[in-house]
Amino acid sequence: MSLKHTVPEEPRAPSLVPPAVAALLSLLLPGLGQALARSLRRGLLLLFSFLTLGGLLAWRIRLAAPRDEGLVAITRKAFHLQPFLLFNAFLLLLLYLWIAWDAWQTARHAEGAPVGIFALVLIAFFAVGWQVGEIDPIRFVTQLDEAGPPLQRVLWPWERAIEHPQEVQIVSAPILSPCTGEPFEGGQPKEGEPYLLTEPTCGNPSQQDGTPGTTFTLRGFGLKPNSEAEIWWEDPIGNEFRQRQEGEYVTVQTDAQGNFEVQIVMPYRLLPPSAGEGPKIWTVEARQVVSTGQARASKELKLAVEKIIETIFIGMMATFFGILLALPVSFFAARNLMSASPFTLVIYYLTRAVLNIIRSIEPLIWAIIFVIVVGLGPFAGILALTVHSIAALGKLYSESIESIDPGPIEAIQATGANWVQTVRYAVVPQIVPPFVSFTIYRWDINIRMSTIIGFVGGGGIGFLLAQWIRLLDYRAAGIAVWFIAITVAILDYVSAEIRARFV
Repeated sequence: MSLKHTVPEEPRAPSLVPPAVAALLSLLLPGLGQALARSLRRGLLLLFSFLTLGGLLAWRIRLAAPRDEGLVAITRKAFHLQPFLLFNAFLLLLLYLWIAWDAWQTARHAEGAPVGIFALVLIAFFAVGWQVGEIDPIRFVTQLDEAGPPLQRVLWPWERAIEHPQEVQIVSAPILSPCTGEPFEGGQPKEGEPYLLTEPTCGNPSQQDGTPGTTFTLRGFGLKPNSEAEIWWEDPIGNEFRQRQEGEYVTVQTDAQGNFEVQIVMPYRLLPPSAGEGPKIWTVEARQVVSTGQARASKELKLAVEKIIETIFIGMMATFFGILLALPVSFFAARNLMSASPFTLVIYYLTRAVLNIIRSIEPLIWAIIFVIVVGLGPFAGILALTVHSIAALGKLYSESIESIDPGPIEAIQATGANWVQTVRYAVVPQIVPPFVSFTIYRWDINIRMSTIIGFVGGGGIGFLLAQWIRLLDYRAAGIAVWFIAITVAILDYVSAEIRARFV
């Protein structure tokens, strides 16, 4: 039979004020009653929470009515425009009253675990965060259908990854505009070659006010049988554009002999003064694909492969340089190695401070800084990730050193070994496994981050991804996303194998 030894809790000193006075004082200043009931930390926490929530509510109210003057007018308009603010105000009032009741309970020594009141604080902060984040589930659901087609192109972009070289056949016929009253020979039959004929051979283009132009009967002969052809125009100054009628591009289907017939209206085209006056020659064309070559990698696929390789090497080089520089720094940032004298202790604190400052700045910010210094490209990305890796690995390495077994260190020091010998024979053998684990973890992070810093010009596939997204080229962006996912999956497998061998 075993007996459990329990240490009795020390009784809290009696409250400085009666429960009713504590509640009243917390109504005057939230948390004051708890402080006078000898629960100072609880009172300060509740006071800070109340003031923070009150300040956030006031900020949101002012933001909702920036042009109004007067407290009443601003509040009334804010609640009218954003009714959700009423819920925030209700939670703040409920917290205000609950703090007073909690002060009464605390003064009576009847307080329990402060779960309820701090749960209310969390709910109030969550309500403010919901409004600040403009969270709208209804908009998300209703607009999900509109996002469907772009998401499908991102999830399955491989139609864009493969292209077939095409040979396009162009058959044309000239048209005079305007008619001059004199005969004008348009397209002419060509034995053994495809040709176009127009009727009439001259006419007027459509007008800007909507007046339709001349209607032509366009006939094609000898084209590729049972194939689609597009109708194009070339204006007198050489600009090419597709024929549109009723808002749709005009396409025709050839018959078994390669012939077609279609009615088209001469389109509107604004010509510059440099085109001159008098009759001009327009050209109507029929274009169709007559042959398709073997499949080959598209330009987007080649760029994605090139940039994902660049991304991998950015992460690899940044990790390599980060390891080289973080290793010596980590020994200076380990307290158990640097507490031998006041001088080494000062070095320890300085090293730790520098590492904390560098690590607090995200790699994206470092990338922007180095883009300014060395310009766009992978070098800026390598520098950004290297600097952040030094700080992150230096901290992780130093903490591994601080957690080693002090026994071997004391044994080595007892033999009269100096600082370098102590590190070599007592510290290094113990830190190899965690160092390998942290290094692999950082390598994985650098590969992922190298895709992000490309958005600000740090090189890699992120630079391409940002451009394709801005151009709304979702299939090309999907190729980049797939390559990123595949690369991360492969590197995760490789890192797991390395960790299994060395850790």
